[in-house]
Amino acid sequence: MLRISFLSFTLLLGLVSAAFAADAEDEIWEGMRSGAYIALMRHALAPGTGDPPRFTLEDCSTQRNLSEEGRVQAAQTGALFERNGIAKAEVYSSRWCRCLETARLLNLGPVQQLPALDSFFQDRRKEEPQTRALLDWLSSRNLSRPIVLVTHQVNITALTGIFPQSGEIVVIRVDKDNRIEVVGRLIARDKPANHHQTSSKSGEALDI
Repeated sequence: MLRISFLSFTLLLGLVSAAFAADAEDEIWEGMRSGAYIALMRHALAPGTGDPPRFTLEDCSTQRNLSEEGRVQAAQTGALFERNGIAKAEVYSSRWCRCLETARLLNLGPVQQLPALDSFFQDRRKEEPQTRALLDWLSSRNLSRPIVLVTHQVNITALTGIFPQSGEIVVIRVDKDNRIEVVGRLIARDKPANHHQTSSKSGEALDI
């Protein structure tokens, strides 16, 4: 009897936890639909680290780009937005080709380039001024419609302290004092497997 009661309690606890998680995710999507929350997305899968020597922003062939798996992941993420009531959004991207391609494959609307989202992986002197520029940009927005920002791991980590997976969305809000608050994290569940990237000490993919 005791064993049955324990199993029943465990099952009930699991169901309650799942219900709370579903409610929390619903709240996140509602916040993004209204524009109160902003989607800060790391570009989709692009195997490797950094960019080749002497790469240029104007020539995608000189950069590290999305793999075919990454393209599928980006499209799946766009479908995730649509399933949750966001078919159109203001979409901004780093000028790096892997971010621009991710942003376009979301299929949420025209993509606008935003230099404040550019990677500073290879020049850490830019981290503080560029993060400040992004904060100023966020603080100046009229947050009344969905906004998606596609950028790099280093930018997201500098802004939020979170080390996101490729293709992961860190959901943020700007509070009344113009400070950033992380309200959740999302990723398309049917993401591709068997991708290869260099790992950091924490086990996450080291990428920019």
